[in-house]
Amino acid sequence: MTSSIESRPWLSSYAPGVAHDITVPDEPLTASLERAAERFPDRAALDFMGSTTTYAELFDQVRRAATVLLDLGVGPGDRVAIALPNLSSHVVAFYAALRIGAVVVEHNPTYTAAELAHQLSDSGAVVAICWEHTAVKVLEVQDQTPVRTVVAVDMSRDLPTLKRLALSLPISKAKTLKATMRATLPAGTVYWHELVAKAQPLAADHPYPEAEDLALLQYTGGTTGTPKGAMLSHRNLVANVVQGTEWTGAERESVEEGGHEVVYGVLPFFHAFGLMLCLTYAMRIGATLVLFPKFDVDAVLAAQKRLPGSFLPAVPPMLDRLSAAAKAGPADLSSFRYAICGAMPIPLATAQAWEEVTGGLAIEGYGMTETSPVALGSPLSDERRPGMLGLPFPSTDVLVVDQDDPTKILPAGERGELLISGPQVFSGYWKRPEETADSLVELEGKVWVRTGDVVVMHDGGFVQQVDRIKEMIITGGFKVFPSQVEDCLRTMPGVEDVAVVGLPGGDLGEKVVAALVLARDASGVDLEAVRAWCEKNVARYALPKQLVIMKDLPRSQIGKVLRRVVREQVIAGA
Repeated sequence: MTSSIESRPWLSSYAPGVAHDITVPDEPLTASLERAAERFPDRAALDFMGSTTTYAELFDQVRRAATVLLDLGVGPGDRVAIALPNLSSHVVAFYAALRIGAVVVEHNPTYTAAELAHQLSDSGAVVAICWEHTAVKVLEVQDQTPVRTVVAVDMSRDLPTLKRLALSLPISKAKTLKATMRATLPAGTVYWHELVAKAQPLAADHPYPEAEDLALLQYTGGTTGTPKGAMLSHRNLVANVVQGTEWTGAERESVEEGGHEVVYGVLPFFHAFGLMLCLTYAMRIGATLVLFPKFDVDAVLAAQKRLPGSFLPAVPPMLDRLSAAAKAGPADLSSFRYAICGAMPIPLATAQAWEEVTGGLAIEGYGMTETSPVALGSPLSDERRPGMLGLPFPSTDVLVVDQDDPTKILPAGERGELLISGPQVFSGYWKRPEETADSLVELEGKVWVRTGDVVVMHDGGFVQQVDRIKEMIITGGFKVFPSQVEDCLRTMPGVEDVAVVGLPGGDLGEKVVAALVLARDASGVDLEAVRAWCEKNVARYALPKQLVIMKDLPRSQIGKVLRRVVREQVIAGA
C-alpha cells in the first residue's frame, strides 16, 4: 500500500511517530497473551474487584480451560458461545476457545431466552459458557439449538475470597448482592470453575489455528434489523490490535520504557468495541485489565483509589458522569492519560470536561463490527477534533461515494457514504451470502465495506459523520437526515435529549417525528414551538410534523440511541 499524502490526505494529520502502514503478523490472536506471559509473568493481567490474576496464572488457566473444551468435544472450527459479564472467567474462556482453533461467539448475557435461541441456532454453537442467570435461559431453549453442553459460571468464584464469603452473611445487603450474582440451576449442571480446576494444561505442541482461520462470530447490534454474525478471522483481529497499539504508542512504551497501562474494562466485552480495546488490545501491550461487570460510577471511583487507571475505553455519557463525579467529589482522575470513545460523537463540552479533570486526552474513535471494529480515530495530539470520527487508521483507506451508486467516488467536501478498506475488514456475514454481497464492493482493486454512514471529508483528511443512510427519512421526495434536525433541537431550551424518526405519512411517504426528553425544569414544549425553533436552520420539508414527549430514549448496551426502537414505541403509542 502506498503512503501518498496526495492520495491519502489524512496522513499529514497523523500524530508524530505513528506509522502510515503496519505489518500484520502471521499469527493467531492468542500469541499476544503468550508473549505477555513470557515477558511479564508476575504482572497483574486481570483485576476483578480486587482479585488479581498474573499473566503467568492467566496463561495457565487458559491452557487448562482449553483442555476442558477439548474434553467437551470442541474441535477446530466449532463455535463456542460465551454469554458472560466482564469477569476473569470471560477472558479465560475467550482465549481458551481461540487457542484450540474454535470460533468464539459473544452474546449479551442479559438477552431473553428467545434472543439467545435465535443466535445459538444461527451460529450452530456446540458449547455455551454462561453466567448462571443466562444459563437458566439457555437451558429453557437448549432443545431448540445445537448446543450439546451448557457450562455455568458462578460469578462469585471470581471475587476475592473475603468478598465471596461475605455473600453468605445473614444480612439483607449480602442476600441482595448474592441474588444479582447467582441463580439456582438444575442438579447435574456442569460448572466452569470445577472443570478448569481439575483439568491438565494443554500440551505446548497442540496445533495452533492459522491466521486466516475464523476466530469470531460477532453479532451486529440489530439496530436496522435481525442481528447477523460478522465473520472475523484471527488476522482481522490481530491487524486491528496492531493498528490500535501503533495509534496509541502503548506497546512501544510497555516494551521499551518498562511502563504499562492500566485499562478500565467498563465496556461490555460482548460488544465489538469493548472486545477489541479490552480483551485483545490490553493483552497485546501487557496491560493490567480492571474488570467491571457493568458501568457504575461509584465502582469506578472505588477502583481508582485502589488501582488508578491510565486508559479508559468508553462512550461519551460515561465521561460525562465520571467528570461530574470528580468535580462534585472531589475524586482524583488525573492518572488517566487518555480515553477513547466510540458509538457516538463526543460533544465538545464532554471532551473539555474530561480533559479538565484528568489532564489527559479525550479521543474519538469510529468503527463497526465489520471492521474488527476500529477503522478511524482522532490523533493523540493537539490536532484532535472533538465531534469528528477522525482519521483512517494505519493501512486503512477510505472513500466517500454516492449513496445510490457506491462505484461513484465523490471529491473531498461532498456528502456521501463512507467505504472502508483494510486488513481489519471482515470476510462477510455468517450464512448470509446475499447480505455479504450487498455490504462488500470491489473498487480500485480492493475490497471495501459499505458502512451505511453518511460522511464528509474535511481538510487534513478528517472525517465527519452526518447521518445513517438506513435511518434517512424521505418525505415528499426530499431526503431528511435525522441528525441534522436532532442537532438543532438539542440547542432548544427545555430539551434534554431528542431522536428524530420517520413514520408513514400518506402522500408524503414519511413524516418527520421528533421524540423529545424534556429537562426537569422545562415548562412544556409544543409542536409549533419546535417548528419555530428549527425553521431558521432546517429546511421546511424537514420540520417535524409530529411531536412525542418521552421519559427517556431507548439505548443500546453502550449508550447509543436506538432510533428503530424509538420509531416502534411511537407507533405503538399512536
